[in-house]
Amino acid sequence: MTVRELKEKLDLKVFSGETGLDQTIDGGYVSDLLSDVMGHAEMGNVWVTLQTHKNIMAIASLKELAAIILVKGLTPDEDCLKQSNEEGIPILGTNEQTFEITGKLYAAICEL
Repeated sequence: MTVRELKEKLDLKVFSGETGLDQTIDGGYVSDLLSDVMGHAEMGNVWVTLQTHKNIMAIASLKELAAIILVKGLTPDEDCLKQSNEEGIPILGTNEQTFEITGKLYAAICEL
């Protein structure tokens, strides 16, 4: 499944990083603790978080994540958007709570 397919399936908003929408998703990771994501997320994962600052892009780039999903209607900071566009790592958004979108993400990925 690509990030674009996931975006359409889960009706996610694209904030930035549109050039990365065709990246393949290999799994997901959910955490708001940056050190946890850095230590345990895997390349190709979609990261679900409520963090909105530019440090999420540093982690996403380091771990070669497929995309980031922001929950609860949160929006990324301007410097985060800029780095997302430069790196080509999409930042997506939803108004749903973490629990809800994580369940849908799991179901979407496991349908493959």
